[in-house]
Amino acid sequence: MLSEFKAFIARGNVLDLAVGVIIGAAFGKIVTSMTEDLIMPLISLATGGGVDFSSKYIVLGGADKVTAGMSLAAAKAAGANVFAYGSFITALINFLILAFVIFMIVRQANKVLPPPPAATGPTDVDLLTEIRDELRKK
Repeated sequence: MLSEFKAFIARGNVLDLAVGVIIGAAFGKIVTSMTEDLIMPLISLATGGGVDFSSKYIVLGGADKVTAGMSLAAAKAAGANVFAYGSFITALINFLILAFVIFMIVRQANKVLPPPPAATGPTDVDLLTEIRDELRKK
């Protein structure tokens, strides 16, 4: 069983996947930092709402449990029902940045990498012609 595991791990696809996951996780942290530390403060400044945009919320229920200026985590811990639009917008911007970067990487890879080789062998029309000819012989 150990030798099978070694053979499985040594295969190129598994190693490529492991490298991709590790690089993807590190890149995700970079994008999260860029969003939370650079982009969202600018958006918050433009909307006049202070620096920490991800903690913006609207109280939907349990307003008596929330005091003015209470953080999102504290409002949730107090049992208030909150609509956390700031953290959703932050996550959405994270997703859009990641999706755009992945799109650009795939786009460049498609330009650089050669196209897959064309299928060789008979076409559908050739096969149907052979079948027809065989049926006529019988």
